[in-house]
Amino acid sequence: MAMVGHDVRQVAPPLRLTRRGRAVVLGLLMLVASLASAVLFTTASRAGDPVAGPPPTITVRSGDTLWDIAARVMPSRDGHRAVAELRDLNDLDGYGVQPGQVLILPRNG
Repeated sequence: MAMVGHDVRQVAPPLRLTRRGRAVVLGLLMLVASLASAVLFTTASRAGDPVAGPPPTITVRSGDTLWDIAARVMPSRDGHRAVAELRDLNDLDGYGVQPGQVLILPRNG
């Protein structure tokens, strides 16, 4: 005999973890946290690594001076410090430059 109009549903009991199940879940969470921190640490440590490849350069144009070049490539820096840095990077004894001369520029411009 079939029952008509009665809706019979089975209610699943709430999820219960055994002591071993809780230990497994905790272990997985710790593993994920460890991997995430390792990735973050590796990424952060690479942020300070020097950039690979040749340093940036500029070719001196006719009429250029060290001051002009420093102002053009390092506009936010103090002019005297920028010129001193260009001289140091390029082992220049004086302040004169020649057209066609290639100067090494600081990486952080």
